[in-house]
Amino acid sequence: MKNLIQSVLILIALFKFMAGHFEVVYAQVGDTVTLKCQADSYRYLYWKIDDTVIKDLAWINDLGGKHFITDEAWSNKLSFSGDSLVITNIQEANFGKFFCQMPSGPRLTSIKILQLMSMTPRSPLLPGESLTLSCSVNTLGNKKPQVHWLNPQDKKENSLVNKRVTSQDTGKWTCVVTDGKNKKETRVSVTVVDLSPAPSDPKYTSKSKTLNIPCSFAPHVSWEHVKARDVQEIYWQFSPDPSSGLVSKDTQKLYFLNLNDSLWKNTGQHRELRPVQNLKNGDLSLSRKQGREEDRGNYVCNMKFKSGAILNRAVRVEVLQIISSPQTDLVSGQPLNLSCSLGHPLPSGLHVKWSPPPGSSLPALKSEHHPADVIIPEVGTGDGGKWECSLLQGKNQLTSAVITLKIEHRLSVWMLVIICSAAAIVILIVILVFILCRRRKVQLNHPYISFCETTLNPKPKGFYRT
Repeated sequence: MKNLIQSVLILIALFKFMAGHFEVVYAQVGDTVTLKCQADSYRYLYWKIDDTVIKDLAWINDLGGKHFITDEAWSNKLSFSGDSLVITNIQEANFGKFFCQMPSGPRLTSIKILQLMSMTPRSPLLPGESLTLSCSVNTLGNKKPQVHWLNPQDKKENSLVNKRVTSQDTGKWTCVVTDGKNKKETRVSVTVVDLSPAPSDPKYTSKSKTLNIPCSFAPHVSWEHVKARDVQEIYWQFSPDPSSGLVSKDTQKLYFLNLNDSLWKNTGQHRELRPVQNLKNGDLSLSRKQGREEDRGNYVCNMKFKSGAILNRAVRVEVLQIISSPQTDLVSGQPLNLSCSLGHPLPSGLHVKWSPPPGSSLPALKSEHHPADVIIPEVGTGDGGKWECSLLQGKNQLTSAVITLKIEHRLSVWMLVIICSAAAIVILIVILVFILCRRRKVQLNHPYISFCETTLNPKPKGFYRT
């Protein structure tokens, strides 16, 4: 009876195998796969691969003895966890159909490991390089699963992706296999080494505001990723604007990064701009506490690789400036012309707004769009103080500039007459004193000493020859 039951079980297992019943495991290159054998008890248990020919991979016995194949393709990849076979760091040569069995017995468990996806080349990548992602499985008879990719933005793509990468391709790509009610998702990471996008609008500053010129690694890109792609040089360049006031209009190299100690080195042209010393966070920005007129121009952040590829980002800097004519120190009654500009006409969509001192004689400007030039025919003392010009885009303030005017009181005609009269009297008194002192000088034949000489040059007591 016992032998009959065993025979029936063997026939059922054999029928399932012949009918094509086996478990499917999806994996990608580099994964660790565990194959479980449905064996309640055994003396010896064998794991085999059904390739062109059936090949023994490993065996284990109930006493703890074990043995593994010595082929190079399987070297250091096989181990046992109980009676389960573990394949570590699986490669393309290790995919196939596996089964376990006891000596002279039927196949107990049949498992087919299908390669789910592959990526060529391995990341990190540079923008413009080619990326191939394959997500496919072998058909199981007439049964064909549905396969597709989800990109980092969760948009559906074909099972085979072949494209030139951009920074938007950085992130998790998901291979989705749908087999009836079963659904398998496996992810692969793609990293594209790139710089963050440059600001679309210029950076606005003034002598009253800080200057920050941004440049950084793209999100999810680390310094280790950059070094893995053999970065050769990272440096800043500056092309001055014609209105910057600089004598030289040539492109200047401001800073370069020493790759040995990850510290910035200046070239003598840095104009007190300071790089952010925070390379681990990928920040390559330049900054200064206050803007200057000569900061106008184009700044380019460059990252050059040994492959010849160059990544760069250009940032335009505009400096808002208030010019006072004739000067900032004035006398009440003088004309004043204040001009607020970027060194060139304002672009469309931008306007200025003036904020004069509280006691200013400037008429109230009802319009929100103030003129760039303010003209006051005769300034008063109330016009002295801080004048602020704000550069606006809609209601958003881009930057502002401040100038301080010093206004002195104007002298009236009577005050001028009084001052001139007092000065004339003082001069007459000095002249009179001088004449009197000259007349009282001691003559050589005079019997006594003049008052002036006695006072200025007293002589010691005694007798003197006349």
